[in-house]
Parts: sequence; C-alpha cells; structure tokens
Amino acid sequence: MKNNRRDVLKKLIIAPALLSTPALWSATSKDETESTATHQVQCSVNAYSFNDEFKSGQMDLFDMMEFASDIGLNAVDLTAYYFSSYPKLPKQPEIFALKKRALELGLNISWTGVRNNFVTADKEARKKDLKMIKEWLDISSGLGSSILRIFTGRNIPKGYSKAQVKTWLVEAYKSCAQYGSEVGVIAALQNHNEFLFTADEVIDIIKRVDSEWFGLILDISGLRTTSDPYAEAEKLAPYANYWFIKEHIYHNQEKKTTDMAKMADMIKRHNFRGYVSFESLSDGNPKEIIKDMLTDFKREYNKS
Repeated sequence: MKNNRRDVLKKLIIAPALLSTPALWSATSKDETESTATHQVQCSVNAYSFNDEFKSGQMDLFDMMEFASDIGLNAVDLTAYYFSSYPKLPKQPEIFALKKRALELGLNISWTGVRNNFVTADKEARKKDLKMIKEWLDISSGLGSSILRIFTGRNIPKGYSKAQVKTWLVEAYKSCAQYGSEVGVIAALQNHNEFLFTADEVIDIIKRVDSEWFGLILDISGLRTTSDPYAEAEKLAPYANYWFIKEHIYHNQEKKTTDMAKMADMIKRHNFRGYVSFESLSDGNPKEIIKDMLTDFKREYNKS
C-alpha cells in the first residue's frame, strides 16, 4: 500500500514541474526510462537558509527567488514567517505577486511551511494550530504549492505518556490531511528531531494517519539518535514525498558533513521523482553554501 500511495503523491508533486520545465518535455519517449530519471528530480532551496538576511531586511522572498533562478534551481520553499504580512495571513495581492514572479523566473513554489505544536496538553492551543495549518493549506493552494510542511512540537507534557501524545498527533494529522484533500495540498510531516526521533516512529504515525494527503518531508538532518542516520533514512525513503538535505548530518548527536554521494545514491536507488530541497544552517554566506551543495549533489547524482 505504501508504494502505491507514494506513486500517486509523486505524480501530484511533480505535476507543476512537468508543466513548467522545458527539459522534461524535451526527453524523447525512447529515452524515457533513462534520461528523464535525472530530469524529474527537481532542486529547491529552503527559505530558512536566509533567516539572518530576512530578519535584517537584507533580503525578502523575491530576492530569494532571484537567487534560486540565477543558480539554476527549479523551485523555492517559502516559509510562512518570511511573508511580509506575517504573523497576519498574506492577502491575495502578496500571494499573487509571489506566484507571478515565480512564473517569470521559471520557478515553482514547491512548498510552504509553518511551525505548529501538536504535542502540548493544551487542547485549545492544538485547535489554534490546526486552524492555522488549514489557513496555510488554503494559501498554499493559492500559491500553487504541492506541500505544506508541518511539525510535531517538542517534549512530552507532564502526566502523559508518549503513546498518549501520539494519539493527539494522529488525530490532528488526519484532520490536516482531510482538509488538504479538499484544497489539493499535501500536509507533510518533517521529521525534525523534536518528538519522533526514529524512522520506525515516523513510519508508525504515517501508517496510522493512512491518507494519501498526509506525507513525509524526509529531513536527513533530523535523524540524530542513531549511529547510522543513512540507514535510518533508507527506512524512510519509500515514504518520502520530498527530500530535505542540509550540509550536516548527525551520528548519535555528533555533527558531521553530509555525504552527498550517499544521498544521491539513495535517492536514485529509490527511483524518487520529485523535489530535493537544500538548506544551509552554517555561518558564512548562505548563497555560496547553497551553490556548493547543489553542485556537489548534481555531480554525484549525474554519475553513471
């Protein structure tokens, strides 16, 4: 069942790219099984890479899109808290201006993202965050993005077991998925080293939600409690709707440089069709770091 569901979602995710990327149309049918494999992996950049620049006013989302287009990326990930109207919801003129500029630059807006907390014991707080997610599912639909990134939240409330808290997650995620199905946007969990720390825990939640409109943004940097995060990622790979690569990965909480050869190989072996997004969390020039990450990944991915 998981593979059938993944295949359906991949078609939904890749559809905008198929409509806007000339390279995909140029592949001939006889070469389809080989040549389009590379073309159908689309590359994006996550807005958090420019967190300092956004906060200081040096950049905005339009500047980020210019950068993405200049270095040959296919898409951008636009996070809610970098919209000019935040914390208020963006109005249609802002949504449409971003959408129009992305079109002019040959980009897709592949995801939007919010920060929510579904592991709090405060029922009203959970309801408030559920409402926020549904509002951003609407906004995502207006932008033409395929996925809205959501989280779990941190810590286990006193007096509750982890198993009890997981029931809150499943209930909330089912509601997100149901609404996502109504507006055409997948609600996707990013494993973010907050509450679900292992691949098995994440897979358990995915199976319990059991919806084609609930997905996984596989964050390679979020698998920190294992000696081999690549092996953990292998478990999650069949469920991934979106890959999220940062410059560092963690082996039992010890930070190491991400092995792009392993990442490229894993993504190819699982026959992934969709978006691979890059994010920099290091000190230094994020534009240069992202360019280097993209170059390294493409070099490894394009090896025979």
